[in-house]
Amino acid sequence: MTDTVWAPDGSNLVVHADNAEFLPSLPDGAFTLIYVDPPFNTGRVQKRQETRMVLNTDGDGDRVGFKGRSYDTIKGALHRYDDAFSDYWSFLEPRLVEAWRLLADDGTLYLHLDYREVHYAKVMLDAIFGRECFLNEIIWAYDYGARAKYRWPTKHDNILVYVKNPA
Repeated sequence: MTDTVWAPDGSNLVVHADNAEFLPSLPDGAFTLIYVDPPFNTGRVQKRQETRMVLNTDGDGDRVGFKGRSYDTIKGALHRYDDAFSDYWSFLEPRLVEAWRLLADDGTLYLHLDYREVHYAKVMLDAIFGRECFLNEIIWAYDYGARAKYRWPTKHDNILVYVKNPA
């Protein structure tokens, strides 16, 4: 299922689908910013609950927002996917090649991963974009999540930043 929020004459695109099926339909150099947040290859089934907040004018909602406004949480579909790939490179590479094609000459790519695959992805992006196109690595540190028993807990994700043209 593809759910698209975009018009060809607009400036933004959000696609809720398998991007490998959708990306080839887009024109070369169409985007100045691409953010890729693929599965992290955790080896586990992932679950995501759709939720939205609706203003509750009676003031007895289950959440409080800005200025004390009351909201009700509306739960939608529960999505599941198997986040385990025997060949993650084969999964990720065609998507990143498409991202390079879709970037405008002054475009920037952000690839969000964690410790499991970020090092391999860096090598892959160096091959696709060229090492000179690596701009930076953003470390997204957080204070929640993993509580590992047998190793240091992970408390950050990595976002690799590449430009199409470093000039």
